[in-house]
Amino acid sequence: MQNYKDVLAEILIDSETLQARVKELGAQISQDYPEGDLLLICILRGGVPFMVDLSRSITAPHMMDFMAVSSYGVGARESTGSARVTLDLQTDIRGKNVLLVEDIIDSGHTIASVLNMLKTRNPKSLKVCALLDKPERREAEVPIHYLGFSIPNKFVFGYGLDLDEYHRNLTFVGVVDLDKYKPSA
Repeated sequence: MQNYKDVLAEILIDSETLQARVKELGAQISQDYPEGDLLLICILRGGVPFMVDLSRSITAPHMMDFMAVSSYGVGARESTGSARVTLDLQTDIRGKNVLLVEDIIDSGHTIASVLNMLKTRNPKSLKVCALLDKPERREAEVPIHYLGFSIPNKFVFGYGLDLDEYHRNLTFVGVVDLDKYKPSA
């Protein structure tokens, strides 16, 4: 495991900018769901810090649940294009307003698969809130209703996004210096 400072090329989004945008998203979601009746579904593990901060910024009553979905091979940085649910919801979403909370949308394959699966469970509504979007990497069409930041096609980590499963706890989003980064075996 490398010290993140050894592979940090730049801070793409600093902590203050992140928190300000999360509060804006929370205010918009609160306005859109004034009665509450909202279920936030976090895609584990990367989405946890974002969802916790987002939840604290939403004033409307809401519930939370979690899903784990695998679309990357071990040690892979590229999505395989197929999603496999490794931890399913504990909540029945039938008739509920569902907001899928994701850390980053890259190719779009994983989130598109999850959305298709969740639609079969008959939610009242189903929307996506993503912290980060890499539009130039998109291969599958994904509707993003609430977006934190659109970013360039760079390898990023921090604020939930891992670097070999480490550094999710950082309060900023950084860019990896690929000349200095040595992936874990």
